[in-house]
Amino acid sequence: MKIRTLVGTLLLSIASMGSAFAAQQTVTLVVDNMTCSSCPFIVKKALSQVPGVEDATVSYEEKTATVTYEDTQANVEDLTAATTNVGYPSHLASEKTEQAQ
Repeated sequence: MKIRTLVGTLLLSIASMGSAFAAQQTVTLVVDNMTCSSCPFIVKKALSQVPGVEDATVSYEEKTATVTYEDTQANVEDLTAATTNVGYPSHLASEKTEQAQ
């Protein structure tokens, strides 16, 4: 009985450690195809629907989106896919596009 309790406690401890390794990340994406002041609302809604996204701020003037997310639930590929799927391809601000090279 003591072994079962010990194993159960150990498994519970390991399961709860997963969130201890999670980190909040913030990235800035360059967002293409934003042509009017309504576009940021669409981009923000798409980003907000990605699991793990905690905040998204989209600027029409700068053509960027700054996104804060939990890195165990989302990644940059998830974020760029979300914007691309609603018609606004994006990439990390630090990346160069093929056209710019």
